[in-house]
Amino acid sequence: MASFVRILRVIGDTMINDEIEKRLFELQDKDYRAFQSKLIPNVSDDNFIGVRTPELRALAKEIAKRDDKEEFLRALPHKYFDEYLVHAFVIAREKDFTTCISEVELWLPYVDNWAVCDQQSPNVFKKHKTELLVYIEKWLLSDHVYTVRYAIRMLMSLFLDDDFDLRYPELVADVRLDEYYVKMMIAWYFATALAKQYDSIIPFIENKRLDTWAHNKAIQKSIESRRITPEQKEYLRSLKVK
Repeated sequence: MASFVRILRVIGDTMINDEIEKRLFELQDKDYRAFQSKLIPNVSDDNFIGVRTPELRALAKEIAKRDDKEEFLRALPHKYFDEYLVHAFVIAREKDFTTCISEVELWLPYVDNWAVCDQQSPNVFKKHKTELLVYIEKWLLSDHVYTVRYAIRMLMSLFLDDDFDLRYPELVADVRLDEYYVKMMIAWYFATALAKQYDSIIPFIENKRLDTWAHNKAIQKSIESRRITPEQKEYLRSLKVK
């Protein structure tokens, strides 16, 4: 009997995953597939189906309501970039923080590109920031590029306004994972932080707390921002490291 139950479970897993793959190919846009693959060069062309984000979100909304959604969420690793995005969007709809954080932790180790990493923002995190910080601090210590990038993005998205504390940019400045996609997120974080908390953040730039590449990139992004005043931009230019 136990073997029969296992067989049924495997069949169920195959059914939902095959169904989702079939739906994705029905939504395929080959021109968009070619466009995507150029933006994300570290993912093989063969791993893109080419489904536009609104359609992926709509499919995720359907899957999130299904009783068998867990079978899809456990089908890791996925084959296609598009499946990873659907997975991300299903998690983002979870309303229970404990369940959501558990799903994020299962998903994160399989994320292998910036686009999947950056498009997932569960709404429930906004209501549980204190609990989330425990996980963010843990993720920042990871040696997995996109786990660290995700942690920094959460700090950028959720902790630069009313919940801002100097401890958070300190955490980001202390990241020492020498990877392009991490350093780019560090630069993005500090450029955004300068726009929102200039007086608190400018000492990080003045004191050269970041490595040279991230330092200069943060200044570049700030200078390009409409939220930085002309006077601030001029001062930031003077702080570039040559």
